[in-house]
Amino acid sequence: MSLINDYLKELISSGIVLTLWFILRMLFAKVVLNYAKHNQNIEHRTNLVLKYINILLNIIVFISLIIIWGVQTADIFITISSVATVIGVAMFAQWSILSNVTSGMILFFSFPFKIGDTIKIHDKDFPIEAEIIDINAFHVNLKTADGERIVYPNNLLLQKGISIIDIPRTEHEFFD
Repeated sequence: MSLINDYLKELISSGIVLTLWFILRMLFAKVVLNYAKHNQNIEHRTNLVLKYINILLNIIVFISLIIIWGVQTADIFITISSVATVIGVAMFAQWSILSNVTSGMILFFSFPFKIGDTIKIHDKDFPIEAEIIDINAFHVNLKTADGERIVYPNNLLLQKGISIIDIPRTEHEFFD
């Protein structure tokens, strides 16, 4: 019983942080899902954005709990700055990864095209006209009229001009 009394403040603070974490996860999920439903976005991309938001919330909650339970703030900042430095150097070496993830987020929220659209990428060296098969965090899968599959990085989609080609679809009757 003495142990609970000694750490009552930390236990209550931890409970509040965990309750806020739960409420924020539910709130962000509801907002993103409503946004996706309102804009008729693809469920796969919605889940990807929710995953990123949940990772960020988990990191914030983890740091908050460490601070609540008495780890020295200076030690946390030294650890975070060391990790950030290593990640920064790694990302500088692999900036395209971060660029593609950021572009994937921009494509989710601006949503200029969707799976099934046929697009034309205006690249003077390598123009592409293809149907979008899938949109991922790092790249878009395309399929040309010749059946060629192309994996195109998200960051290049934001850098190049894109035309969405309206191809009339004919209704087919399917038989068993």
